[in-house]
Amino acid sequence: MSTENKNLLLATIACVLIFVGFHFFYDKPRLEQLQQQQEATSQPTESTIPEVSAAPVTVAVPLTNEQALKAAPRIGIKTPLLRGSLSLKGARIDDLILTKYHETTNSDSPDVMLLSPSGTEHPYYLESGWVLNASGIQFPDSQTVWTPSQALLTPETPVTLSWTNGQGVTFEKIVSVDDKYMFTVKERIINNSATSFVASPYGLISRKNPEISSTSYALHEGAVGYLDNKLQEIKYKTLDDDKKETYTNTKGWLGITDKYWLTALIPDQAQNVTAAFRAVDAQGEPRYQADFLSTSLIVPAKSSAESSFRFFAGAKAVELLDAYEKDLSIPHFDLAVDFGWFYFITKPLFFVLEWLHDFLGNFGLAIIALTIMIRTLLFPLANKSFKSMAKMRSLQPELTRMKEQCGDDKVKFNQEMMAFYKKNKVNPVSGCLPMVLQIPVLFAIYKVLLISIEMRHAPFYGWIHDLSAPDPTTLFNLFGLIPWTPPSFLMIGALPILMGGTMFLQQKMSPQSLDPIQAKMFLIMPILFTYMLGQFPAGVVLYWTCTNLLAILQQWGMTKLSDRQIAK
Repeated sequence: MSTENKNLLLATIACVLIFVGFHFFYDKPRLEQLQQQQEATSQPTESTIPEVSAAPVTVAVPLTNEQALKAAPRIGIKTPLLRGSLSLKGARIDDLILTKYHETTNSDSPDVMLLSPSGTEHPYYLESGWVLNASGIQFPDSQTVWTPSQALLTPETPVTLSWTNGQGVTFEKIVSVDDKYMFTVKERIINNSATSFVASPYGLISRKNPEISSTSYALHEGAVGYLDNKLQEIKYKTLDDDKKETYTNTKGWLGITDKYWLTALIPDQAQNVTAAFRAVDAQGEPRYQADFLSTSLIVPAKSSAESSFRFFAGAKAVELLDAYEKDLSIPHFDLAVDFGWFYFITKPLFFVLEWLHDFLGNFGLAIIALTIMIRTLLFPLANKSFKSMAKMRSLQPELTRMKEQCGDDKVKFNQEMMAFYKKNKVNPVSGCLPMVLQIPVLFAIYKVLLISIEMRHAPFYGWIHDLSAPDPTTLFNLFGLIPWTPPSFLMIGALPILMGGTMFLQQKMSPQSLDPIQAKMFLIMPILFTYMLGQFPAGVVLYWTCTNLLAILQQWGMTKLSDRQIAK
């Protein structure tokens, strides 16, 4: 073997040994350490939480919001729709109030509080930073106090937070906010040391003791996101049982949703991230978390690295979410509003109601106009149905005579009755078709009124001050004449009773069943619907009442026309 070939072979063996040695003695331990730090950082623990033990845990009395705000230095946050502050300890956005919305229909009631600091009864905040794999390098954590560039964050004045670890490494956060609800956080590391290292940016939303606004199965509250190319909705109870849901190498967004409010992390869509929803035990109570960990970045010596993400904190206004989805390329951001299975009906219906509201100035009037529009679309089908019902009414005496002849022989009666219907070209179930077609529309309107922030606290007239809430009156205290507030299951208001009355009248105008048991069941239905819809939003009951009134008017007209034709 020539000297040149020997040198080539030795160089090849040396390269292999160096590669293998580098992997086992440097790269593999570094990756394991990074993975451990990722787990530790993506599940940060409150410094006040003791270790879980068999001994009973003593939970400190929660701080008031005012006390918690005074516990750390802060800078203010002020936009046209938000006010609050950012804690310089931990650089957390943990104090946000929605200035456009009140807690109740009373305009003097407090504004809605969305985020609250750690240590309060309902802590809810954003935290972000870096997971570092470099041993010996100090990095910022939840106890770090940052230095701000100014005292107020506004849409016109972004804030830069900085902290230097005394080892030549400076960490910066450039926080900006638009004139609505979207924050942008740019994380930067300036490495003036002689050591290169690897870091991974993360962001998390942490929440403890969430207040559930509705127990309805038609409404989702809890973890939400668009990950792995589909909508992810995970109830708090599911997280309590499963503890963690993870999505690797994914894009999209994730967060925590209430009925009307949303916090969401939107990582850089040019990068894949590892996203997770989890429940972490905190003083015997679960703390819920949505977090992401981005791809690791190399921070060379005498150089810098940066990463950015967005944070939404505000009201789930449909048009606003649609605008963010389009302008910021956030995939399916509108799905944060729980339109449900009938999305293809619910969302267009919402826009129709919005358009009618803009024209008429009141959502109650918009619902009435929508009812007229739907009844107009269904008019030909309903006409056919009412014609069939009118004809059945004229055949009722003959059916009664036929039933008397058959006596107790129900099989013979049913056979003769079906032959009689066929002979006279009558379909006995045709009257049900218009109602069946309206069920998806009814559910879609229910969803729109239940979930849309635009419908929240929308007044009508008289005693209806909020179309998204049940009728506040009740028969069981004579609509307020008796100074007593019945339990919720007895809240059967004037509007549901009116709806039940119109339903009863509509049934009396329809051909009656010859089966006495079936006839009694039909008579019970208005009572059952009155009770059920008594717990529904008043806007839904208003829609159903108007639908019944229009159906009664149409059925009365068709009956009169049919009687006139028979008389001729």
